[in-house]
Amino acid sequence: MVESIPTPTLSQVAIGPFTFHFYALCIITGIAVAIWLGDKRLVSVGDALGLQLKGVVSDIAVIAVPAGVIGGRLYHVITTPDQYFGADGDLLAILKIWNGGLGIWGAIALGALGALVSYRRLSKKMQLPSFGTLLDALAPGILFAQAIGRFGNWFNAELFGRPLDTWWGLEIPYQYRPRGFGLFETFHPTFLYEAIWSSLLAIALIKFGKKWNSGATFSIYIAGYSLGRFFIESLRIDPAQAISGLRLNQWTSALIFALGLGLFYRLQRKPRISTSAER
Repeated sequence: MVESIPTPTLSQVAIGPFTFHFYALCIITGIAVAIWLGDKRLVSVGDALGLQLKGVVSDIAVIAVPAGVIGGRLYHVITTPDQYFGADGDLLAILKIWNGGLGIWGAIALGALGALVSYRRLSKKMQLPSFGTLLDALAPGILFAQAIGRFGNWFNAELFGRPLDTWWGLEIPYQYRPRGFGLFETFHPTFLYEAIWSSLLAIALIKFGKKWNSGATFSIYIAGYSLGRFFIESLRIDPAQAISGLRLNQWTSALIFALGLGLFYRLQRKPRISTSAER
């Protein structure tokens, strides 16, 4: 019987002159899954509308993915400035994305902006469904990408939760334990909690989103993810900005949750126009 979840002993592997970081490989794998599933779902929408949409997601990803990575990194740097601008900070560490540190809120915001720029460029060359329909097609794949990406935190032995003495506790080597937690050996595997929550939410969106108006699936994506993230964030013990007893990411989660639900309600009040024959 498994007594606990071990932390991998390796976080990178060298092949010749190249070093491959497992965190980066998890992110890349997640992006590939998101593009594949997003393309499949958008093509299904196109088939119902008589539009040829094969490859549209890949074209949009050329701008949206780098924008998302930059946005995620900017959010992380801005919300944890001491790591980079403090007395013991390292400015060059900002570029070391493979060490971890991508804030999902920044990734979503700038990634969506990049997708909008690509969408407008492509819409001048070909007929496309609404931008909301595009985001709906992408939402489940993005969630699966987030789930896969969280395993990068596992390889880096980072972003775990409070001490937990049970069979699913995550073993953390002594050198990675925060100050004051050196005597504890196992902790909440928050990376796994978030991966499971994101995957279940993605499945729910695929199952139920086909009955919603354009843009509503993406709205529930950001609201649903935020709901889970609020509670998972409360378990984490890594240093973070706090306001009135709550971590900054909890406040952000609460705000995005409210915005997502409000947008969903507003979109669902509109008369429904089917774009995918119940895709």
